[in-house]
Amino acid sequence: MVDKTTLTRLLQAVTLFVLLATTLGAAAADAPPVRDPYRINPGDILQVSVWKEPDLQLQLLVNPDGHFAFPLAGDIAAEGKTVEEVRQELTAKLGKLIPDVVVTVSTLKLEGNKIYVLGQVARPGDFVITRAVDVMQAISMAGGTTPFAKQDDVRILRRGTDGAQIAIPFHYSEVQEGRKLDQNIVLRAGDTVVVP
Repeated sequence: MVDKTTLTRLLQAVTLFVLLATTLGAAAADAPPVRDPYRINPGDILQVSVWKEPDLQLQLLVNPDGHFAFPLAGDIAAEGKTVEEVRQELTAKLGKLIPDVVVTVSTLKLEGNKIYVLGQVARPGDFVITRAVDVMQAISMAGGTTPFAKQDDVRILRRGTDGAQIAIPFHYSEVQEGRKLDQNIVLRAGDTVVVP
């Protein structure tokens, strides 16, 4: 048989646990989503600085092949890497020639991080994206659909790593009504939204 004091303590512990779980759940719901670090694309412009080396303060364009050249380090493959990964590679290469080297790498312009919206939208074209953008947001960026658009025949064209292109269907009316939201995917650099 449990005495009254033990039962009271047990109830207090359960109440405290429920209160704590509710508070943590609310805090997690209000927390911003965890985002993957930005990955460099061809066309991006990087700012690279080597501390105490004025000749090694450069703005560099990532070439269409995803590489750039840096003095004393040679060819650097940047496409698909984070800024930190590029910084580490430059530090390793330059560290062989410059003692106690300190390298800073940042993105200056995200010109390679573009999506395209074509067809029956008010302002078709290419759009530089600086944050995660889904299909509905991309159509909104293009001024929305025209009255002639076949909203339920929208396609997202995406090129895979093997170079093959796939078409992902998107039914505007379903997403607009709050149904089948899984098709409102986050777009990747190079994706094309076609609104017939």
